Amino acid sequence: MTPLPDPASAQRRIIHVDMDAFYASVEQRDDPALRGVPLAVGGSRERGVVAAASYEARRFGVHSAMPSVTARRRCPELVFVRPRFDAYKAVSQQVHAIFARYTPVIQPLSLDEAYLDVTCPLLDRGSATAIAAAIRAETGLTASAGVSYNKFLAKLASDHRKPDGLFVITPRMGPAFVEGLPVGKFHGIGPKTAARMEALGIRTGLDLRTQSRAFLAEHFGKSGDYLYGVARGVDDRPVEADRVRKSVGAETTFERDLLRWEEVEPVFAQVWTACARGGHTGRTVTVKVKYADFQQVTRSRSDSGPVAARAVLEQIGLNLLRPLFPPRLGVRLLGVTVSGLEPGRQAATAPEQLALGLG
Repeated sequence: MTPLPDPASAQRRIIHVDMDAFYASVEQRDDPALRGVPLAVGGSRERGVVAAASYEARRFGVHSAMPSVTARRRCPELVFVRPRFDAYKAVSQQVHAIFARYTPVIQPLSLDEAYLDVTCPLLDRGSATAIAAAIRAETGLTASAGVSYNKFLAKLASDHRKPDGLFVITPRMGPAFVEGLPVGKFHGIGPKTAARMEALGIRTGLDLRTQSRAFLAEHFGKSGDYLYGVARGVDDRPVEADRVRKSVGAETTFERDLLRWEEVEPVFAQVWTACARGGHTGRTVTVKVKYADFQQVTRSRSDSGPVAARAVLEQIGLNLLRPLFPPRLGVRLLGVTVSGLEPGRQAATAPEQLALGLG
C-alpha cells in the first residue's frame, strides 16, 4: 500500500460554511412567530412544491422539491410561507460581506454555501476555528461550519454536526476520519457511483484506500485520481475565488398539467434573461420535461459555437421538445439549461420572437 502523506505538511486552513435550511431560517429570523414550528417555504396549493423546509418540518420527513400535498399529509401542522427570493438574495449578500471581512479568497457555491481560504486572513482571530465561530455568530442564522486543511474534509466537517454545528478535522485526524465513513457520504460520490462501488466491494473510505490508482482510473475514469487522494485525506483543489459559472437554467412547475405546444415560451424567456443579464453565452442547450406521474426526460444538443441570440436558443430548445409533443401525459414541469458557458461574450437579446403555434 502506498504510504500516506505526512499530514503535518498540510498548511492550508479552509472553512466550509453552509447556511442550514437557508430560506426557512431567514423566515424564522424575520418572523419570531415562525420559530420552533414546522415551516415550509413554497406554494401550499395543490400543484405547489416545497422550496425549503425548516428542521422542525424535516423531522416529519418534509424536504425540498416535495409536492406540497405530500408535505401537508406528512405534517398536518405544517405552516407554508411564500418565497421571498429578493430577501434571500439580500441576506446572502450580507452573509458574503461578512465572509469578505475575513478573507478575499471565497468560492461561493450557492446563495447559502461557500468555501473560504483563511490561511492568510484579513482579520485574524487566532485560528480558523475561531474565525468560523465568529462568522456563524455574526450571520444571526442557523449555520454549520467545517474547518480543515482541504476542501473535501472541510465539507465533511460541516456535514458532521448539522444543523447549526461547528466541527474541525485536523491534519492528524484526516486519514482516520475518512477511513471510517461510508463512501456514500463522500462529497462527489452520488448514489449511482456509490452503487458501483458497492458492487466492487468498496463500502468505506478504508475499502477505497486499498484500491490502486490504476484500478480506480479503470472503473471511474477521470475521477480516479480524485478518489485516490480523498481516500487518504488529500485534496489539492484550491478555493477558487473567481470560479467560472458553468451553466444557467430555469424551470417552471405549472398550476395545471401542460398539454399545449404554445405554452413553452415562458420557460425559454426566463433562462435567456438570466444568460443575457450575466453576459453569458453557451454551447449546449438541455430541456427537461417532468410528467404528471413525476417521470422525467431530458434532451440536449451541443453546437460547435456559443448560442449567441435568443432566437437561436429558442429554436434549439423547440426542436428538442417538438418530438415530445403531444405529451403522453400532462406535463407538470418544463426546464431549460444553457451550459458550456463562455463569459465575456455578450449574449444578444434579439427582439424577435419565434412563432410557437407549431405542431
